[in-house]
Amino acid sequence: MQVKINRIAAKVLKKELERDVAKGKMFRVIVTENHVNHAHYDLQLDTPTEHDEVVHTDKGIDIILDTREEFLDGVWIQYFYVPKEEFVITNPSKEKHTHHHH
Repeated sequence: MQVKINRIAAKVLKKELERDVAKGKMFRVIVTENHVNHAHYDLQLDTPTEHDEVVHTDKGIDIILDTREEFLDGVWIQYFYVPKEEFVITNPSKEKHTHHHH
């Protein structure tokens, strides 16, 4: 499984991982809604379970993905400051339309 992450998202995630509530945890990308031709995503702190793969990104952030969820392979995690501060998670290899998590 593959994950891309932009430089700004890596910086924000690293800062969050330094907090006490994140001790011993990693970020997991989850599918919040599956619409057959695209999905909506979110991030949460978690620990790996039986069906997970920990993907090591080139930005030094490990991301947990559930190997049973086809829309997770190839996700792209981005963070933008404009027009508002937010994470945008997409999967260009699986989606016909660009949607991000809500």
